Amino acid sequence: MDKIKTLVLSGLVVSFMMVVSFAADKPAAKTPTTLENLQTAFNGESNAKVRYEAFSVKADAEGYAGVAGFFRAAALSEGIHAARHAKAIEAMGGMPKAEPEALIVKSTKENLKAALKDENSESKKIYPAFVKQALVEKNNKAAMSFKGAMATEVSHAKLCSQALAKLGDWKEKMKFIVCQTCGYTTNDLSIKLCPVCSQPREQFTQVE
Repeated sequence: MDKIKTLVLSGLVVSFMMVVSFAADKPAAKTPTTLENLQTAFNGESNAKVRYEAFSVKADAEGYAGVAGFFRAAALSEGIHAARHAKAIEAMGGMPKAEPEALIVKSTKENLKAALKDENSESKKIYPAFVKQALVEKNNKAAMSFKGAMATEVSHAKLCSQALAKLGDWKEKMKFIVCQTCGYTTNDLSIKLCPVCSQPREQFTQVE
């Protein structure tokens, strides 16, 4: 019996050592560089612009003029983000590249839910990680581009939440303003300065 126990224990030790050895041999996941993150962000913002433009058409078709205006404003904002990321990429000697994604358009309510999910993911997970890496690499231009987009996605998420909470109130036309510098988006037409980049109200574009 003791011999059997010894053999079992020996087998367990060997198995454990094999697992440890395999884990040690497995290479650690490579942290994407800031240039790679900029390319990812450029691709994401470029596709978001196209997606929101399609969402606006659907909202108009379903009679949600206010939502349609929001999506047009958000599309303009995402285009501003893409342009800023493109400049940061070029400053690093790269070339901006975007791969068109499959366009999925559902009901306006479902489109708002999808947009809210994406905006929360970008503002709470994706961009914070990109900012952190840019600061590690001491790339201030990229960090500023990421920070601006991150703050703006919060404004998009807020408007998505407002629309979902009272979708019936968004059938009438609404006016939105978009900062031409950072893309900050709001339906508060009374603001004097952009809360993200401090640009004056004159630097905003009105969308409805």
